[in-house]
Amino acid sequence: MTSASQLNRSRYRKVVWFFARVFLHAIWWELFLRKIPLVREYAKATSIRRWRRIARRFRGLALEMGGVLIKLGQFLSIRVDVLPVEVTAELAGLQDEVPPARIEEVIALIEEDFGQPLNRIFVEFDITPLAAASLAQTHRAILRDGRQAVVKAQRPGIDVLVHTDLAAIAVAVRWLKFYPRVRRRVNLDWLAEEFTTVTMAELDFKAEGHNAERFASDFSDDPVVYVPQIFWPYCTGRVLTMENVAYIRIANLEAIDAAGISRPDLARKLYNIFMRQLFITHFVHADPHPGNLFVRSLPRPPGLSPEAPTPFQIIFIDFGMMAVIPERLWNALIDYAIGIGTQDAHRMVQAYVEADTLLPGADLKRLEEAHQAMFDRFWGADMSRMRDIAMAGAEDLLEEYRDLIYDTPFQVQVDMLFALRGIGLLSGMATNLDANFDPWSETIPFAERLARERLQRDWPELLKELVNIARIVATTPSKLDQVLTKAQHGTLSIESSLAPDARRAIKGVEAAVNRLAWAVVFAGVLLAGIVLRAIEQPNWINSGLLVLAGLVFVIKVWRRRGE
Repeated sequence: MTSASQLNRSRYRKVVWFFARVFLHAIWWELFLRKIPLVREYAKATSIRRWRRIARRFRGLALEMGGVLIKLGQFLSIRVDVLPVEVTAELAGLQDEVPPARIEEVIALIEEDFGQPLNRIFVEFDITPLAAASLAQTHRAILRDGRQAVVKAQRPGIDVLVHTDLAAIAVAVRWLKFYPRVRRRVNLDWLAEEFTTVTMAELDFKAEGHNAERFASDFSDDPVVYVPQIFWPYCTGRVLTMENVAYIRIANLEAIDAAGISRPDLARKLYNIFMRQLFITHFVHADPHPGNLFVRSLPRPPGLSPEAPTPFQIIFIDFGMMAVIPERLWNALIDYAIGIGTQDAHRMVQAYVEADTLLPGADLKRLEEAHQAMFDRFWGADMSRMRDIAMAGAEDLLEEYRDLIYDTPFQVQVDMLFALRGIGLLSGMATNLDANFDPWSETIPFAERLARERLQRDWPELLKELVNIARIVATTPSKLDQVLTKAQHGTLSIESSLAPDARRAIKGVEAAVNRLAWAVVFAGVLLAGIVLRAIEQPNWINSGLLVLAGLVFVIKVWRRRGE
């Protein structure tokens, strides 16, 4: 538990007050005004504009105050199962770039950690930062042995700011628990704990160094992937010193073209690197924004045709935000990839079931139909055409699968969030590098490889399954005879269950009856109070009836938030 002495009280009050205004806005506009007939349509019509404005204000607050708020904005930008899409879209482009800290304070922190003056640690130290983020900033330096390095130092006092922001966010999470629809869909305590754990881990620079070395080991057999060397004698818990790899930024298309590097090859290789992270190594760089990826052109080997593109390496930096895919999701992810590569909608939906990412009662048949519709619409389209097709057909898909979109049957687990964020950023970069990039042609061989490896690895299980099938076939005649005998003696019984559509219809009828009952109670109590007050002087009886009618209305509004 964070003590009051660890908090910046004015910052805490400012952040909590922002969240309080958001909740008051939601209660007033989304819960109260939407129940009043005269203003209901206006509240609905202005909802998107209002939520965008709130998201924009949070963006401004995060950029102004830095700290964990920028990380929170990036985190929330992928929580489409919790927040309106208008909010997530506005937060999606939030970049972790803030003004640098005072250089005197940064130098003091480094000298405190190493216990000696800066000029005895580094031969040179550039006081102008290369980049400044919410938790740290980086500076060029030259080590005692002459090697070029980049020093990543925490922002002075960031521990207090982190504890302050996490305490304010904890208050917002407690308030969010009062909203049943969110509470049922998301384990909020788990969500908050995971976000806290990931954020605190980013403050441990030694752990980040070990992450870099693990990532390098995962791709040690791939010469295209490069990870900067960590200079451990120059590292502490708050200072991380690594090899300087400031080559071509992956977003600098002109420099990439000038170096003779093929952008289509670069996009394809980048895609395959992330496929390998997600489905094979299960250790995913979750923050691959353009500032964390560089491209280095390699010397052209002798005999290489002048028309041939220049060989290259893709360099990853900043391993503070990594996603570890748990073992329980491995098989589901592989099945999902195979389902994509073979256009098997049923297999993809079964992967959701295996991964436990569907809410109870989810309509699996409708999910299969929706996935098949996506294949029919998007298969074979490159990234630029995919965007155009999506825009042109969005209205048709929305209308056809309105029930799925409205119910949102997915329960996205926290341990997948950062991996999904990484894939989302990757899609944008691949499109930027090559508008004609075709993800399907890259996915098919990858899926075939996974299926082949799965078959080789699981053949004993498949043999066992064939034996079970043979046993079932062998016992079928006797079981059929039992069924026919029961039917002949009139003892055959059949159990049935309602289809999802029927269950939804019955639930709708139950909800309508429930609303009618509440309306009758509210109207009866209200009319009784009005009549008594009209024929008598105000007293505790008629006043009490009016108060009771108001309470009935408030209780019903409160209960309907989760419907």
